[in-house]
Amino acid sequence: MMSKSWSVLKKRLRMSPFLLIIVGCLIILSIIPLRLAITFYQVPKPQAILVLGGDYTRMKFTAQFAQTHPNLNIWVSDYPSYFEYNKGFFNNAGIPEERVNYDFCATDTVTNFTCTVSDFMRKNLRHIYLITSDYHLRRAKAIATIVLGSRGIIFTPVSVPSQGKLPESNFKVFRDQVRAFIWLFTGKTGASFKSIVN
Repeated sequence: MMSKSWSVLKKRLRMSPFLLIIVGCLIILSIIPLRLAITFYQVPKPQAILVLGGDYTRMKFTAQFAQTHPNLNIWVSDYPSYFEYNKGFFNNAGIPEERVNYDFCATDTVTNFTCTVSDFMRKNLRHIYLITSDYHLRRAKAIATIVLGSRGIIFTPVSVPSQGKLPESNFKVFRDQVRAFIWLFTGKTGASFKSIVN
């Protein structure tokens, strides 16, 4: 009888790290919506603009959008190789250079958020416009809810119409949500997972 209860206890102890991860995720999932609701009450209007790189139509749209929101600074999260090209959109729209912040840390959608969240916190920006393509918006919102939401930062999504591109797969959305959770617990973005399906 004693050996049977000992084997059950050993089995439970082996499962405990897995259970701790599950419990941790559930706690975070319950805290994030509460933090977001409090922030929305405190900061109902966006304080900045974040545009995700990877598509020139997003930059063109953001430059026009920024003209109608002259008090908001802009964060461009894109590859450094697109810097001059992106800068041209904002210059042509008459957006002062001091309004535009370029972040070259990101290599994908998850890192668009993990690289910029510390800037937003440092500047005490708690509500941002999130601009990306319509087909990409669902995945961007899923990641932003975890990464930004865990820091009490909310976003108002703005979609840029695309030329008939299909929405991204459920698998890509789920994969990047998992990566966002990995970042929450470890500070690593799990970039190696993105090669599973691109």
